[in-house]
Amino acid sequence: MSTTSFLIRKDQLPTTRLHTATNEPLADGQVRVRIDSFALTSNNITYAAFGDAMSYWQFFPTGEEGWGSIPVWGFGSVVQSLHPGVAVGERLYGYWPMSSTAVLSPDRLTSARFTDAAAHRAALPAVYNQYFRCNADPLYTPDTEDLQALLRPLFITSWLIDDFMADNDFFGGSTMLLSSASSKTAYGTAFQLHQRKGIEVIGLTSPANVAFCESLGCYDRVVTYDALDTIAADTPAVYVDFAGNGELRNAIHARFANLKYSCSIGGTHVEQLAAQGAGKDLPGPRATLFFAPAQIKKRTAEWGADEFGRRMVAAWHDFLAAVTRAKNPWLRPEHHHGGEAVQTAYAQVLAGKGDPRTGHILSLYKQPGGL
Repeated sequence: MSTTSFLIRKDQLPTTRLHTATNEPLADGQVRVRIDSFALTSNNITYAAFGDAMSYWQFFPTGEEGWGSIPVWGFGSVVQSLHPGVAVGERLYGYWPMSSTAVLSPDRLTSARFTDAAAHRAALPAVYNQYFRCNADPLYTPDTEDLQALLRPLFITSWLIDDFMADNDFFGGSTMLLSSASSKTAYGTAFQLHQRKGIEVIGLTSPANVAFCESLGCYDRVVTYDALDTIAADTPAVYVDFAGNGELRNAIHARFANLKYSCSIGGTHVEQLAAQGAGKDLPGPRATLFFAPAQIKKRTAEWGADEFGRRMVAAWHDFLAAVTRAKNPWLRPEHHHGGEAVQTAYAQVLAGKGDPRTGHILSLYKQPGGL
């Protein structure tokens, strides 16, 4: 048996290669998972861009100096097990390398999930080390695996952003300005915010994506980046920055004298705020990183874990219903199988090209069902 991996040059992200190696025997307590499919989005490119600063390269070390494996979200099936609590054939959702297989060391098992206890992951954020057992996962449905891989980690962030804003009475603002409005996380956030009474949601985007953003039905207005002057300067606004574009952030802060809050969506680590440039000298409020784990902790304490989960699951199913509506589906999964196809899809996502309605689902394992 062997594993094929897609490797990226850490200091030159366009430089990639495929690497195939013979699988090492499992140790007691380990399982080998065939990675059946995984999503590739701009979110994964962010993982690569912050790979050293945010330790993303450390999740799946390649053992080769200068080369890394980008973490991705997707589904796998257990094909070998030396762990008494995990059976061959079990299906899992979680965080994987861009490879055909992965080895996990399951620990802290419950009926719904377990944690990979590999030593090199011990100091890394726990949220990325959890693997969900599909037969007991309330967010899982077999017919929506592609959409889960593409949207699930992003939508949870979107849902938390909306809840954080409502929890803080939108900081006194009545208009939400969302940059990179065609992105999946921005759309999920707009979908949630659109349900709030008295809140105007304005999507900021490039001219090429105006029609797409308008078709989503959750932006009250769509404005191009060069047309900020069409929005009244005294608007009591909140800026949610999905783009990480310093020039745009400066323009927003300079124009809106009544900017109530400036929120940077950079992931789950406070260090990212510094990495993206907080803009200490900007007029108005200081750009502040949205720290998702803090909102999870607050709401879990207030609502209880069960109620927190119930609300999140309900919101996810509402979102899926909108995304998959037969009349006008928002997202079309596009499958790519094999090394060359994965390289082509990666180059397209890295370059920021392609139809925003297309979601890339990739696979490196040898079909049918083999390793």
